[in-house]
Amino acid sequence: MRKKVKWGGVLLLLIVLIAYSKPTEKYFEIAKSLDIFATLFKEVNANYVDDVDPKKLIKQGIDGMLGSLDPYTDYIPEEQIENFRITTTGQYGGIGALIGVVNGKTVITHPYKNFPAYKAGIRVGDELIAVNGVSVKSKETSDVSTLLKGQPKTEVEVRLKRMGQKEEVVLKIKREKISVGNVSHYALLEKGVGYIQLEDFTPGAAKEVAEAILELKEKGATKLILDLRNNPGGLLHEAVNIVSLLMPKGVDVVSTKGKVEDWNKTYSTLNNPIDTEIPLVVLANENSASASEIVAGALQDYDRAVLIGRKTFGKGLVQTTRVLAYNAQLKVTTAKYYIPSGRCIQALDYGNRAEDGTVGKFADSLKKEFSTKAGRKVYDGGGLDPDMLISQEYLGSVTEALLVSGYLFDYASIFTNKNQAPVNLKDFTLSEQQYDQFMEWLRSQNFKYTTGMEKNTRELVESAKEERYYADMEPQLNQLKKQIDTNKANDLIRFKSEIKDLLEQQIAFHYNLVEGQAAVGLKRDEAVQQAIAVLNDPEAYKKILSPK
Repeated sequence: MRKKVKWGGVLLLLIVLIAYSKPTEKYFEIAKSLDIFATLFKEVNANYVDDVDPKKLIKQGIDGMLGSLDPYTDYIPEEQIENFRITTTGQYGGIGALIGVVNGKTVITHPYKNFPAYKAGIRVGDELIAVNGVSVKSKETSDVSTLLKGQPKTEVEVRLKRMGQKEEVVLKIKREKISVGNVSHYALLEKGVGYIQLEDFTPGAAKEVAEAILELKEKGATKLILDLRNNPGGLLHEAVNIVSLLMPKGVDVVSTKGKVEDWNKTYSTLNNPIDTEIPLVVLANENSASASEIVAGALQDYDRAVLIGRKTFGKGLVQTTRVLAYNAQLKVTTAKYYIPSGRCIQALDYGNRAEDGTVGKFADSLKKEFSTKAGRKVYDGGGLDPDMLISQEYLGSVTEALLVSGYLFDYASIFTNKNQAPVNLKDFTLSEQQYDQFMEWLRSQNFKYTTGMEKNTRELVESAKEERYYADMEPQLNQLKKQIDTNKANDLIRFKSEIKDLLEQQIAFHYNLVEGQAAVGLKRDEAVQQAIAVLNDPEAYKKILSPK
């Protein structure tokens, strides 16, 4: 059946490809292909040896067709429309809390401030036992989330287990309309330097950034840091409106160009700005994409901001939502976008797949040189290059394992339920004794992990056995394994600095959510500290934005 499904996807793909043919041929081929697909589907449904689910079969055919295009073109059936709406608007009816699975338990990972769960006293790390009497054990997080969501003003009962307490906690919470903000944190980091962390581009993003800028300026901010790291993007017009806050009215921000010429458009700043002169740093990394790259790219092209961090994701494609029959929708890539210098920063070339279907990046030989307004050289075809590069930090295997396994999260839950929050989280650090207690607890959990060296050694042993060298090499290989085991035994001490740092940030998040984590983490954040240094050095700032 899989082969037939794949052929169904190929036949559907013909409909898209034939659109490039002459009109008469195109319409004939569309009708022909649809007729073939319909009769093929009927024959499979009627004659295949096992019963088939028609809805599932068609969905696989559609996915096969769209999967040959790009990952952003997506079919959204009626039953998934609500989830799609929540993703694009950030709004839903519920209690206002993120959930996740940590060490086999469904736990509250983030109760949003000032929403029902937070006001009811739910904490980070609380284990969810049941919702309205329905056990959540072994349920997918999406199913548990569905149980928690509902119409505003309706009541939901949640049963929780809290670290350090024997009795379960039962709470009845009235749902509200939840609108998750785009600006997760803003603060005055030090005298004159304001910081804004923007995590999304859902409706209202520009308004939130504007409010943050104005409040920071009232508090004395004369320089700004806009943090777009790990921001996947969102609504294009919100990106344009954010640039409008910092650029003069009437300048071009982004142009979209696609096959349907009537849809091609140039978006310019429409509103009066808040401040066109305040020194500005934008932070970005490999997870900054789409609308984030429009904001960062436009500000870089106009030499309005210093871009600090790492090369961005490289998503230069625009999607439009089209309504289909039976309340379904199609999110389809309709254009590429171009920032003011004229460059498109799309990194992957979906139009030229290899024979095996893989997608490669645009070749360096095809990349073109462009210029910012001041004449600085910039390039297309692979994301935005930062003006100041922050090298990627690679965590030790033990640290990665602690993060992925959820042990840091669990211990933070234990710690915060046993210890009162410090008066000032900015000064919070774990003592040597407290770190020793963490290591002791970790040993009691039978924590295990595999290092990269262990994996490589196992592969080397297997290779030696296959090629019949093992007998000669066995003493050396055994010695290597012993040395790795010896080193591994000391990993909690060897990587103490980075483990302790992440654990302290997790504890701070448990105490006071994003604000707590920022209080501990930003002063240790290399990109943030580099941004502060540049903003406090007018000559260095000016030099970076000048042509080389």
